[in-house]
Amino acid sequence: MRIYLDHNAGAPLRPEARAAMLAVLGPPANPSSAHREGARARSLLEEARADVAALVGARAADVVFTSGATEANNLALRGVMAAACDRGGLVVTAIEHASVLETARALAAEGLRVTVVPVDPAGRVDPEQVAAACDERTALVSVGLANGEVGTVAPVARIVEALHGRGIVVHTDAAQAAGRVPVDVATLGADLLSLSSHKLGGPPGAGALWVRRGVRVRPLVTGGPQERGLRAGTEPVAAIAGFDAAARAAGGNLPHAHSRMAALRDRLWEGLVAAVPDLVRNGPGPGAGLPNTLNLRAPGCAGESLLVLLDLAGVAASLGSACAAGAPEPSHVLRAMGLDDEAARSSLRLSLGPDTTRSEIDAVVDLLPRLVQLVRATSRTEVA
Repeated sequence: MRIYLDHNAGAPLRPEARAAMLAVLGPPANPSSAHREGARARSLLEEARADVAALVGARAADVVFTSGATEANNLALRGVMAAACDRGGLVVTAIEHASVLETARALAAEGLRVTVVPVDPAGRVDPEQVAAACDERTALVSVGLANGEVGTVAPVARIVEALHGRGIVVHTDAAQAAGRVPVDVATLGADLLSLSSHKLGGPPGAGALWVRRGVRVRPLVTGGPQERGLRAGTEPVAAIAGFDAAARAAGGNLPHAHSRMAALRDRLWEGLVAAVPDLVRNGPGPGAGLPNTLNLRAPGCAGESLLVLLDLAGVAASLGSACAAGAPEPSHVLRAMGLDDEAARSSLRLSLGPDTTRSEIDAVVDLLPRLVQLVRATSRTEVA
């Protein structure tokens, strides 16, 4: 039996989501059609829009369905910058998801001015530094609400407050936060917010961008009036129905899941650091950050070797973002936090889910220290 500790890469499909998708698959499901079948599809689509909006305290009319958070982030950055005719400045942080950073680099290559704000050794961004990086030409600030590699939660509400009255649009990628910590658009004060289905236990291929009414966004995909004219094309109703069911399940169980995952994460860390005394925790300290995320490093122990041995032993984990898997370069997040290449490559991410059990955590606490010892011993032998 395998132990899955890579929920930040993608959560297992929830039974509710599977059932919702199977109920939709089969009959024609084009929400734009005028007949009875089309009306049924439209009803399912709008029900999902309301439920996804409710997960983040938003109005259903302000939610635009996309193919995932990557597309939502692209629509936010490219759409806002294209609509901001009199401003050409974009500000992001150094630990954003690749779909934000790569899009920012592409925009810079197209002539826009991009400013990257650093973070501290725990992966925290200072709202005052973000505000100082902005000037009269800045159109958009994009700050991820929670970092999927180390679990840091950004002070988005304080960033919005620091920018108040300057006419700057604020976007936050909440793909890793929604369903794990409370997310409310009114409390955050942001103007755009991205979501992902498969981080919640829904299917890949569905996501959403919440756009505050009045915020100007130019569409990336044209050719139809779907999704308020911001995303043309027939909506994938089955995938969105799965997204809907996952959002309802995650939102309804949030307080219990949060406390349970936090307790298991702390049990995991306490057990591991007791067995491997020189183990280092990357990111926020105990009791802070995402309740399900633990990023650690064992000096002198290659993370990639550890990952392979864990997989062979039946444990799924990761080195960092799944979007960067297989990349020769060490994690840009850990590098931005001040780790050198060797330290970054010695790091491992363990991310729990709402169904992770205490017995699974205890099994990893028993296994991982032995694997660390094995990798270190092998490394010393190779050096000798």
